[in-house]
Amino acid sequence: MDKARVDSWIWAVRITKTRSAATTACKAGHVKVNGERAKPAQPVGPGDEVRVRQAGFDRIVVVKSIILKRVSAAEAAKHLEDNTPPRLPPEEAGFVPIRERGAGRPSKRERRDLEELRGY
Repeated sequence: MDKARVDSWIWAVRITKTRSAATTACKAGHVKVNGERAKPAQPVGPGDEVRVRQAGFDRIVVVKSIILKRVSAAEAAKHLEDNTPPRLPPEEAGFVPIRERGAGRPSKRERRDLEELRGY
């Protein structure tokens, strides 16, 4: 087997806790394969780079081999190469903009400014 669905693969290698969470992440645009936004059924194969946005950070992994069933963490680590850069300590991370409680929803301009500060 040389190809698998991207949602099934990221669930099998324990990037997401459930298969439905993997499907939801794909539909929301949080999963990219080789730099392109991925749909849940997009096939991935060895050598493909998969980026998954989790908790505001991108997790970057390269597919080493295909796996369809969820296995132990040690076994799952054999099927991927993790290229995620290490996170900065909180004191080096810099300013994180926080809206005041009760300030309401941000306008389109405020949202874009916040995303620019966060680096999205």
